[in-house]
Amino acid sequence: MPYNDDLANRVRAALRTLCGITEKKMFGGLAFMLNGNMCVGVTNDDLMVRVGTAEHETLLALPHARPMDFTGRPMKGLVFVGLEGIEKAESLKEWLGRGVSFAQTLPKK
Repeated sequence: MPYNDDLANRVRAALRTLCGITEKKMFGGLAFMLNGNMCVGVTNDDLMVRVGTAEHETLLALPHARPMDFTGRPMKGLVFVGLEGIEKAESLKEWLGRGVSFAQTLPKK
């Protein structure tokens, strides 16, 4: 299973009211793009959140967050959040908000 369908549906429902959201298969999962820039995604059972480099280390200290690492080299500016960290709707909303907020700082593609 490349990504958790239930999690993808929760993300999709939470982002449905935002203009400029599209979906794209990438990173072996499903990415949600805001104006052409990835803001969040779902890979396996993890939520991928694009947070930028300035907030990266601070957010890694939060429960259930860990570096995004596919190849043995963590990617700065992106974090994985395990299912336990987004079980509650409010927690998912907070993480999605972080990804959307960062993507809003980027130029449209």
